[in-house]
Amino acid sequence: MKHFLQLFRVVNLFIIVVTMVGVAFFVMRSNRVHYIEFNALDYGLLVLTTVIIAAAGNLINDYFDVKADRVNRPKRLIITRHLKKRWAIFIHWSLNIAAIFFSIILTIRYNSFLFLFVHLLAMNLLWFYSTYFKKKLFIGNVVIALLTALVPLFSVWYFKTANEGVGQFSPYRPESWGVSMDYSFVYFTVVCAFFTNLAREISKDIQDVAGDKLIHVYSLPMKYGVKKAGWIAVLILQIPLFMGIAAFQINWVEANWLSIFFLSIGATLNLSCLVLHVISKEFPFEKINLIIKWSMLIGVCTLFTNAL
Repeated sequence: MKHFLQLFRVVNLFIIVVTMVGVAFFVMRSNRVHYIEFNALDYGLLVLTTVIIAAAGNLINDYFDVKADRVNRPKRLIITRHLKKRWAIFIHWSLNIAAIFFSIILTIRYNSFLFLFVHLLAMNLLWFYSTYFKKKLFIGNVVIALLTALVPLFSVWYFKTANEGVGQFSPYRPESWGVSMDYSFVYFTVVCAFFTNLAREISKDIQDVAGDKLIHVYSLPMKYGVKKAGWIAVLILQIPLFMGIAAFQINWVEANWLSIFFLSIGATLNLSCLVLHVISKEFPFEKINLIIKWSMLIGVCTLFTNAL
């Protein structure tokens, strides 16, 4: 069981669950005046499907990275050591088939191909990331960052699909909840998640240079060197800070004092990565990766605090 938890990246899956629950909490609590159509079982199925696809993506990535992981992470090598490759492929396709089945259920229930389309898109992007995109300069980093940012955005789309139809509660009716609902804070979270994960992916590439050479990955640290790639990563990590300042200045997003407190902690953590890179002789990828994970978790917490 321990090896399967490592293989599926259970911590990352947990963050996905907390993020989607956080979006639902924010939407429900921030709009207490109008009626909101929400089915907890359907939304739970959406969360489960997203987690299954992410788990399958983690598995297939390790499947194609066996050669590199023997160098980069020999102690964490699961496939070939604790799980045969043919079983890894079987589990991968079983998870994807289950996800497709659940997506079809949601598609039928809400009369929208959005669920099936997005999940199929995510499955294919994760497969092609493992086999092709990750070997191309910067493309693989962007793909993973986009898929991560898609998680809270997909939750918003669920509420839009469930509520903004042509029925009784519709944005086309003056009394509809959809007219007054403001998603700007979630969208702000989406953009922050994109840049934070983009920086994290570059940092992971720096950590994996030795093994990536064996599978012909052409990453930023291979093209520009570790030092320059490190600068790119930590500078990208500061974008949410400047974007947040601008967003509050132009009143694009609103946040209570507790959320501002958490956002300030996240920004401070991101800034500490820049300081670490400046004062370190070598890029401290282990410390920076850990700090980024905490920054991401704190960012997710603001979805809960801003609805209080």
